[in-house]
Amino acid sequence: MNKKQILDEIFKRKAVAVLRVKEEDKLKKVIQAIAAGGVSVAEITMTVPNAIKLIEKMNNELDENIIIGVGSVLSKEVAEEAIKVGAKYVVSPILKKEIIETALKYDVPVMPGCFTPTEIYSAFEMGADIAKVFPADVVGMQFFKSILAPMPQLKLMPTGGVSLTNAGDWLKAGACAVGIGSALLDDKAIKEENYLKLTENANTIMNSINSANKN
Repeated sequence: MNKKQILDEIFKRKAVAVLRVKEEDKLKKVIQAIAAGGVSVAEITMTVPNAIKLIEKMNNELDENIIIGVGSVLSKEVAEEAIKVGAKYVVSPILKKEIIETALKYDVPVMPGCFTPTEIYSAFEMGADIAKVFPADVVGMQFFKSILAPMPQLKLMPTGGVSLTNAGDWLKAGACAVGIGSALLDDKAIKEENYLKLTENANTIMNSINSANKN
């Protein structure tokens, strides 16, 4: 898929799973489990041991419908390395121009972390596709409505504060998609290899998203 197609799929699917699964032998099963429940866009964060190797491995082994990206990117070098092994998009918890420029160089979507109106608008001036509002639970849904009122052209994605049942509410507040981590990727379920629970969690968040789409 090219950049436009990847972005179109993210806007269509609405949920981006934030993966911090540290056990390599479980990662593939976790991704497959949430994909079975409808969450098929996933970022492997750089906090995961051997993240670059795992991004390459997952891209080679998983169904092509599953879109794997890289998260927690803090430098252009890491962004470039991840893109070269197959990361389909780049997510960062911070706003850093060189990360955006690297993604633009390789023509992949980029989602820098932003917190203020100025950071959000600056990100788009630099070429960002989506502003990852982080931590979103601090500012809340009203913040999204307030930002988009004077700047409706912006694309905002909350990360932090998104639950299995409020994802639809974030979309109603104006989010183009949601980033979700621990609420979806239940630590206890992963430890016990209860992958059905992860599929059920993914189903729940997708039901919330689909209910918002109907309204």
